[in-house]
Amino acid sequence: MSLKSKIATTEELRLPPGARYLAGFIDLSMQDVLIAAVDQRPWIEDLKRRVQHYGYRYDYRARTVTPDAYLGLLPQWASDLAGRLVSNGWFEKPPDQLIVNEYLPGQGISAHVDCVPCFGDVIVSISLLSACEMVFKERGTDQRRAVVLEPRSALLIAGPARSDWTHEIPARKSDPIDGQRVPRSRRLSLTFRTVEVS
Repeated sequence: MSLKSKIATTEELRLPPGARYLAGFIDLSMQDVLIAAVDQRPWIEDLKRRVQHYGYRYDYRARTVTPDAYLGLLPQWASDLAGRLVSNGWFEKPPDQLIVNEYLPGQGISAHVDCVPCFGDVIVSISLLSACEMVFKERGTDQRRAVVLEPRSALLIAGPARSDWTHEIPARKSDPIDGQRVPRSRRLSLTFRTVEVS
């Protein structure tokens, strides 16, 4: 099966326009490698969830990325993934910023649009470990769409999905998946962006 045939269309998942979803972006062995690499690094614990920043530090309070927030090149494991995202055609050039978020059962992230002046037009998030539901809401309307992010999947947010829709992970301990309540376990998300700094 080709890569293109594995990418779910907007209609199949009811994603907002400009979003694309790819199940099985990485295999189980790669997931293990990524988890081990992440868990060897220190966590920032200023938020309700733990995070790690690579490339550039994002200032959550000021909602900015400044040139002095540069942390250095992405580590090799992240750079390799960034290269795959370019070869898949999801980025034109390798993304230079990565935030790793850890979500424990009951944790989430409120509805938001990733900082438009800070980051480029494409955002890609890779999910590890637990599945969860992501909810999209169109700004200024009551349109709402939801997608289950499976372990080892990748989600691309671009176009209208990037600027006109918020996205969130509801803070809960289980999600409605295939007609059942499925308990969450630990989840990591690796979100790649390209920084726009003046």
